[in-house]
Amino acid sequence: MSRYSGLSDDFYININLNTEMDLPQNRETVLHFFEQIQKIYPTMRNFYSRERGEFVLEEDKEPGHYRWTSVEARRVCSGQVNPDSVSNALQQHRYVLESVPYSLSISPLDCESLNVMFGFDFTYRGNHNQLVAEALGLIPAFDKLANRDGTTLISNEPAIQFSLDQECRIQCRLSIEPRTSAYHVRAGEFPEEQLSVYITARRYGSLEAGESYVSTMEQLAGLCQQIVDEYVIEHILQPLQQAIAIK
Repeated sequence: MSRYSGLSDDFYININLNTEMDLPQNRETVLHFFEQIQKIYPTMRNFYSRERGEFVLEEDKEPGHYRWTSVEARRVCSGQVNPDSVSNALQQHRYVLESVPYSLSISPLDCESLNVMFGFDFTYRGNHNQLVAEALGLIPAFDKLANRDGTTLISNEPAIQFSLDQECRIQCRLSIEPRTSAYHVRAGEFPEEQLSVYITARRYGSLEAGESYVSTMEQLAGLCQQIVDEYVIEHILQPLQQAIAIK
């Protein structure tokens, strides 16, 4: 398993390629794209369509680790849940990005944005908002307010976004997404839901001469790994693990 697997209940690496123009939606083109993917990954045999013209090819989800890819009106996505390794997941994404210029006629000029996201899910039955506050703390300006007598947190979604260049074309976002609502707090009934931590690196705009979707994806994946290794593990994931274990 990946060295990140023990840090949460589920770990996944996804990419999204968003285009400026509509993608081909005709039967032959869409099926040809997925057939090329399936030749490399024969266990991806579950094909179906959703509303709004979204087509999905994926492996069986029952084992708890699986690959998937999808085509929407202006987006191509690829993901792997609980991969054996980071390199294994990125190899899948490389093949998808190598395929799209030929199978779906996506030019480097047509790139609205390319995202790489590392996600970590924790299964927890309880108030996610309160758990995040206890594990990670609150900014000092909010701390006293949140700890007033009779106060119960019903929304606490820490996020930070920053740019890595002056033109803001390469951006990173770290966000935490609790799934506890005011209804859950009011009813006193907390379903077993996923508390998610997302690390996303995004490149905006058309690619430059000499760049490719694969090289850009590798750069963004490297940024995500660096942020996870140097900050997220110690300051986000491990404190959440410890707080859930105590509960």
